[in-house]
Amino acid sequence: MAKFYRTIIQVEVLSEGGPVPEGMSLADIDYQITDGDWSGDTVIKKAEEVSGEEMSKLLMKQGSDPSFFGLDEKGKPVEM
Repeated sequence: MAKFYRTIIQVEVLSEGGPVPEGMSLADIDYQITDGDWSGDTVIKKAEEVSGEEMSKLLMKQGSDPSFFGLDEKGKPVEM
């Protein structure tokens, strides 16, 4: 059976002239930190193994389908 993990990462951005625009993608934030005019740092705040049931709930909360990881809505494996 597959193992599932949840990792929470905090990104701190230091910018001049205004805050990070709402809805900006992580890719664009990374570009601004790496090659642009912002300074930034990341910290892993939490990393934990989660059950299939919890992963299914987390996926649905994000608007993803549990089948993304081969699960049904109750966290049970589905045949692909």
